[in-house]
Amino acid sequence: MSRNKNSGTVTILPNLHIVDIAEEGKGVGRAEDMVVFVDKAVPGDIVDARVVKKKKKFAEAVIEILHTSSQLRTDPFCQHFGVCGGCKWQHMQYDAQLLFKYKSVEAALQRLAKIDTSAMEPILGSAENKYYRNKLEYTFSNKRWLDKADMDGADDLELNALGFHVPSRFDKILDIQHCYLQAEPSNTLRNQVRNYALRMGLSFYDLRNHEGNLRNLIIRTSSTGEVMVVVVFAFVQQDQIDDLMAYVKSEFPQITSLLYIINQKKNDTIFDQEVITYAGRDYIFEEMQGLKFKIGAKSFYQTNSAQALELYKIIKEFADFKGDELVYDLYTGAGTIANFVAASVREVVGIEYVPTAIEDAKFNAEMNGITNTKFYAGDMKDILIAPFIAEHGKPDVVITDPPRAGMHADVVERLLEMEADKIVYVSCNAATQARDLALLVEKYEVVRIKPVDMFPHTQHVENVVLLKLRVE
Repeated sequence: MSRNKNSGTVTILPNLHIVDIAEEGKGVGRAEDMVVFVDKAVPGDIVDARVVKKKKKFAEAVIEILHTSSQLRTDPFCQHFGVCGGCKWQHMQYDAQLLFKYKSVEAALQRLAKIDTSAMEPILGSAENKYYRNKLEYTFSNKRWLDKADMDGADDLELNALGFHVPSRFDKILDIQHCYLQAEPSNTLRNQVRNYALRMGLSFYDLRNHEGNLRNLIIRTSSTGEVMVVVVFAFVQQDQIDDLMAYVKSEFPQITSLLYIINQKKNDTIFDQEVITYAGRDYIFEEMQGLKFKIGAKSFYQTNSAQALELYKIIKEFADFKGDELVYDLYTGAGTIANFVAASVREVVGIEYVPTAIEDAKFNAEMNGITNTKFYAGDMKDILIAPFIAEHGKPDVVITDPPRAGMHADVVERLLEMEADKIVYVSCNAATQARDLALLVEKYEVVRIKPVDMFPHTQHVENVVLLKLRVE
C-alpha cells in the first residue's frame, strides 16, 4: 500500500516475508511479481518494508516495522554495523551465514554450469569469526561520514576521519573506533595515530581536491606475532614524516617493520610506489605448517591465515598426490600453494601476472630449501601456450586459483588442450567459476565440491572443485 508522509508519497509493502538473503547483505522478499531487497532483513523476518528505490523488476526497501523476528537473527556486535561496508551479515547467526553461502555456491553451479551438486560436501566454517584478518587498510579523510546524531549535536564537529569508505560514497570515510576484523595492536595503533595527527595539526587527505598530509594506514600482522605498519603520506614535509614515524616507533616498540610511502598520484595504488623503511625490516614472516613466508608491503598473502591453511589442506586432499606428479599452479601469487604442495610432488611450475609476487615466490622457495619449484611472471594467456608446455611437460595436476573475474577463455581452452588428469579449481566467485566449469565439462567430470568460508560475516565464500579427465 501507499501513504502520504511529509508531503511525499511513500510506498509500504505490508507483511513482507523475507525468504532469502542477497550478496549485499539485504534480505529478499517478493511482492507480487517484484523482488524486494530489504536492508538489514534476515530470512524468516516478516516486515512492513518502506520502498526507497523502485525499478521495473525489483525494489530496494528498509524495514518500517519488524512484525516477526527471524530465529536466524542475532544482535550485531559492532557499533559501526549498518554504515560500514564490511561484515554485512553480522546480524545473522554464523551457522545461518554458512547455510546461505553454501546455497549460493550450489545455485551458481546448478544454474550456470548445469552441474549435479548432489555430492557437494559441507561448507568448512572458520574457527575464528572475529579478529581473523592479518591485513587492514584504513583511509585518512577530511570528510568524515556524519550520522543524524552528529548533525543534531554540537556545531563544532571534527570532520577528519581514519577508517573505511562508506558504501556508495567514495569521498566519505567512516571514522572507526573499534574494528573486529584484526587483533591488537590494530585498534590501539589506528586510534593513537589518528589522535596524534589531530593533536599535531596534520591534514587528512582531501580526495576531491587532491591535497593533504596523510592518506592511508596499512597494518599487517602474522601468526608469528610480527607486525608491519605502513603509513602512506601525500603532500608532506620530511620533518612531519619523521616526527610521526618516531612517535609510532616509540609507542609501539613491538612493531617489526615500520615503513612509509609518499603517494602523490590520484589513486591509492601503492604497487608502483617506493616503500621506505623507517625502522626494522622491510618485511615480516608468516608461518604455515613448518613453512616460512616473507611478507612485504606489496606482497599478496591470504588475509585469513588460519583458514588459508585449512583451504590448502583441502587442495592437497583433492589432488591426492602420489609423489611423482608434475603440477602447474596457475595464478600462483607469492607461491604459497606451490610451495605448500612441493614436498608432495615431483615438481611445481607456478605462473603469475605480478612480477613482484613471483620474486616473493622464488625467495620463499629458497628460504624453505625447496628446490622443485619454478616460477614465471606474465599474463597467463600469453605464457600458457604450446611452447611453454612442450618445454616444461604436460602436467598431471593443474591447480588454478584465479581472481574474481575467473580464467580468460584462452586459458580454459589451453586446459582442455593439455588434458591434465586432474584440475583443482579454487575460486572466490562461484559465478565465474561456474562459467569456466561449463566449458571444462566438455572433457572433465566434476568429482568433488567443497565451499570454504574465509570471510565470516560477509557474503564472500571460496569454493574448491576437483575435476577429473574423462576416460573415453
